[in-house]
Amino acid sequence: VSPEEGVSPASSASPLEEPPEQQPVVLSTHSLAALKVGTQQIIPKGLASEIKVTSKGGGHNAETSKRVLKVRSMVESPSLPLVADAEEEAEGELDSPGSLRRGLRSTSYRRAVVSGVDFDSSLNFKKKNRMSQPILKAVVEDKEKFASLGRIKKKMLKGQGTFDGEENAVLYQNYKEKALDIDSDEESEPREQKSDEKVVFRYKPLRSTWSQLSVVKKNGLSEAISQEERKRQEAIFEVISSEHSYLLSLEILIRMFKNSRELSLTMTKTESHHLFSNITDVYEASKKFFTELEARHQNSIFIDDISDIVEKHSSAFDPYVKYCTNEVYQQRTLQKLLATNPAFKEALSRIEAHEDCRSLPMISFLILPMQRVTRLPLLMDTICQKTPKDSPKYENCKRALKEVSKLVRLCNEGARKMERTEMMYTINSQLEFKIKPFPLVSSSRWLVKRGELTAYVEEPGLFSKRTSKQQVYFFLFNDVLIITKKKSEESYNVTDYSLRDQLVVQQCDAEDLTSSPVKNTSTMLYSRQSSAAHLFRLAVLSNHAGERVELLLGTETQSDRARWITALGRDRDRQTTDRTTLTQVEITRTYTAKQSDELSLQVADVVLVYQKVTDGWYEGERLRDGERGWFPMECAKEITCRATLDKNMERMGRLLGLETNV
Repeated sequence: VSPEEGVSPASSASPLEEPPEQQPVVLSTHSLAALKVGTQQIIPKGLASEIKVTSKGGGHNAETSKRVLKVRSMVESPSLPLVADAEEEAEGELDSPGSLRRGLRSTSYRRAVVSGVDFDSSLNFKKKNRMSQPILKAVVEDKEKFASLGRIKKKMLKGQGTFDGEENAVLYQNYKEKALDIDSDEESEPREQKSDEKVVFRYKPLRSTWSQLSVVKKNGLSEAISQEERKRQEAIFEVISSEHSYLLSLEILIRMFKNSRELSLTMTKTESHHLFSNITDVYEASKKFFTELEARHQNSIFIDDISDIVEKHSSAFDPYVKYCTNEVYQQRTLQKLLATNPAFKEALSRIEAHEDCRSLPMISFLILPMQRVTRLPLLMDTICQKTPKDSPKYENCKRALKEVSKLVRLCNEGARKMERTEMMYTINSQLEFKIKPFPLVSSSRWLVKRGELTAYVEEPGLFSKRTSKQQVYFFLFNDVLIITKKKSEESYNVTDYSLRDQLVVQQCDAEDLTSSPVKNTSTMLYSRQSSAAHLFRLAVLSNHAGERVELLLGTETQSDRARWITALGRDRDRQTTDRTTLTQVEITRTYTAKQSDELSLQVADVVLVYQKVTDGWYEGERLRDGERGWFPMECAKEITCRATLDKNMERMGRLLGLETNV
């Protein structure tokens, strides 16, 4: 639309007809200001909204002159500095919450306008009847006032980190450590867009990597160092930025959930303690850790090392061990409250719907300390991998990696021990021995797998033996098998038991049933269309009475059969398997174990696959700690890059080697 054609006043919406908050967002290239000055000028929406458009030819130059003076007063006022200091910016935000926040982009815009617009070219306006096209020049900004790690200090308890504003920060639930994936030769910065490509504006700015920090670009550090050193700097910066993201999520957990009076009134103090445990102590420990990391970064954008800080704080992370040990009580308490306490459930739903929680459930916040502590060894291992082995920094990094691996082991052992002890006492109270009792509770015993199976048994008939089905319930521990019959969900009659080293298990296909000790099983399976058609044999060499017993057992799915065979057979080939020949998969979706033989996984975990069952299950070994279990195929994708496969094996060797030597 040319200025000569004019713009009708009716085309602009009246404030009475449509409230300001309901006005659609107008692209800068289609705003009223852009239509007046040309479609190549990018201008803030706030500036355009205050301009009165008129179609009167006589007053057009006057309106243009007023607009020019207005622009000049906004960006070149002699009584005010062009860019406010950091502290002034912060105070301005606190004093006037509704005022426009002066961010880095708006500052860039002001300087670009000042450098490009000629306010004295009034003759040009008269000739063309519109403001001349401004030239946007490249501006080198004073990044020291806007360092990415934050020079504007704000109170942490109010949710403000020192990296970014809270509204721009990435919560740890949505944070993926990029440094763990920097193994290629691809450039870390995006390509410059061509002039004819469409520009895409994101609602929230993406977090920066080290190479994308403005001060790094300004000084050309990324190009001045080697690629390996750049990757090392990325990995170091990842520890700092991810700790900031994690700290912000913890602050939301404490402020929105733990300190919520509405939520606390719906439960007892004991339930609240089981739910939140010592999360405040965990937050304080993380805050001290981040404060030292941030100070190191502010001291120099090129960080020589952070291994000393990691080593120092890893040995002081006792609150993490206590919090992880409480995990079993935490999960049970939350499940109980959700199932039996409507007032708690309603209050929790209202809090989770608050904008500060970003539509994330409370459980996603509660599990963060466990997730964070398991990621630290991987991040430190990445730094170790990128550090020259002949450098003193390499030995420092190895010591830090050893300390943080020790922390993970203590957290895992604490959580596992509490869960196993609780489970042992619960099961022992549910068993009723019809035979000679077995002393079940022991500090060295834990549950491996439990579940119901179909047993095919021969029974004497009037003229011949007949085969019948019986439902049996197995409790398999690390050293003993308890065979029961289920009376109810919390009561079981023990019919037999055997030490685990007296068990021999073998898969049994339908065509092998002719050699089965149970004669008519095949006929019964086909005639009755049994759902438990996936069979295997279990030979008990010596049961509680010292007798040999053979069982033909059936499951409803192939994966159930594979899981029982693996558990009962103790997988004797585990130690002889060459890990380098195994398929590797990367976890794309978090999975929480629902049974004792399953594996809980986080996004970006790497798992070595030992078994693959056609109905959708993997059995694998978690790379970061060597834990083994089953998980759904839909949560993972296969890794095919040879270089990545080799580096994963090197990492596993380092992590497991350090863990066994702490």
